[in-house]
Amino acid sequence: MASGRVSHLGEWSGGMPFFLAATGAAVGLGNIWKFPYVVGENGGGAFVLVYLFFVFVIGLPVFMSEIIIGRRGRQSPYHSLYILASEAQHSRHWAKLGGLVTIAGFLILSYYSVVAGQVMAYSVRVASSAFVGMSADGVLNTYNVFRSNPETLLAWHTVFIVVVCIVVSRGVKKGLEAIVKITVPALVIMLLLLMVYAIYNHSFLNGASYLFDFDFKKLIYARDVAGSFIIDSSGSYQFTFKGILMAMGHAFFTLGLSVGAMMVYGVYLDRDISIGKTTFFVAIADTSIALLAGLAIFPIVFAYGLSAAQGPSLVFTTLPIAFGAMYFGNVIGSLFFLTLFFAALTSAIALLEPSVVWLIERSKMTRVQAVVWAGGASWFVGIISVFAVSGANLRDTIFVITDFFSISDIDLGHRIFNLTGFQVIDGIVTLVLLPVGGLLIAVFVGWIMSAESSRYELNAKNPWVYTTWRILVRYISPALILVIFAAGLFEWVNKYLLYQPVL
Repeated sequence: MASGRVSHLGEWSGGMPFFLAATGAAVGLGNIWKFPYVVGENGGGAFVLVYLFFVFVIGLPVFMSEIIIGRRGRQSPYHSLYILASEAQHSRHWAKLGGLVTIAGFLILSYYSVVAGQVMAYSVRVASSAFVGMSADGVLNTYNVFRSNPETLLAWHTVFIVVVCIVVSRGVKKGLEAIVKITVPALVIMLLLLMVYAIYNHSFLNGASYLFDFDFKKLIYARDVAGSFIIDSSGSYQFTFKGILMAMGHAFFTLGLSVGAMMVYGVYLDRDISIGKTTFFVAIADTSIALLAGLAIFPIVFAYGLSAAQGPSLVFTTLPIAFGAMYFGNVIGSLFFLTLFFAALTSAIALLEPSVVWLIERSKMTRVQAVVWAGGASWFVGIISVFAVSGANLRDTIFVITDFFSISDIDLGHRIFNLTGFQVIDGIVTLVLLPVGGLLIAVFVGWIMSAESSRYELNAKNPWVYTTWRILVRYISPALILVIFAAGLFEWVNKYLLYQPVL
């Protein structure tokens, strides 16, 4: 059943630009560092196998659903869902789901750009040989001084937002498509160069063994802070679902779902391009780039006797030590941070685009005007995260009195407002907006849209592809997303509210 709708905001010139844009949106800062680190800590290849399983039963069905909504509705997430709900003769309140995913992407961009600004700053510092010969204490002190200066953080946050706005303001083909044709291949090339360097310095096998040791014990058995396996009173290893839940959660979040980006990218997608085939290769590319990053980074970590267990903090507090000590360290270090910048840029573009498209439709703005408003608003909200990075808690940031309510013996008011603004926003987005958005997307496409409409948009040549997708999106994906939602919410409350010391 053809919809007859066309995009008035442009289209991709072919399947490859869409593939690059979707891959760029999926590959972010977390994939370049967090994913390899989590893989190594949770059984290497064993974690990857479980992760890939969940990619196909959770990530891909929802990913395909978002693109189906975008391509059929041909407007912003809000208006596409409004149109499709009306077409299916269901409540138009489903349009609020489009608003929810757009807000999620907007909020993520507000703090994502602060971290990306730090990446830009460090690429300049490393290139200028600022860390050459510097001790570990010196590197740590440099970072602490840098992040404690809100003016500097704000300046780099501003620069990054401006760069993103310039790209998005140029439209689909001259902006989004043109930049991903450069940044995504460049990102892969730079990671390959870093990996070649690791091989040349005889440390490659250490990094490879860390990532691909297929240790199922690390995946399913609990360990203490020191990394030793926990033995219960019967002398058996203590079983845990944490590693499996992490694989499940990362499979959902890694594809950039529930932020409106894939819906908007679907708007620009030609009818002749296969959604199933393209999304499959995006998932493979996303995982491959993340593992390639691990093969490029961890050999450097181990070659210089650094600890991989520090996770994301290693980027700013430990890797500069290695870059300062190695030959051509300023070149290799700049290459590394430039890689992070490209990863951040392609993701940030995807996060801003849904808000821009909504403003164009809602307020009849030009694209440039919409970019200025959306980008400016995201920059303003990002100030909360600027102060969070520099050490201010939520009470300090918004100047409120915290003892307005208590629950039992827990002064929840103090606990909430002693969190940073970043922790609050990140908690709302990752624990509520993203899983709830993904769940509702699966419900809408699986139960609200007609089978004829979704089958037409999916346009699968083999009937079993559509049947498998429909079973996953109607039953299995929603059930597993609920598990992610419950587990993530419990962990966040347990970490920040129940056991956080009251200051």
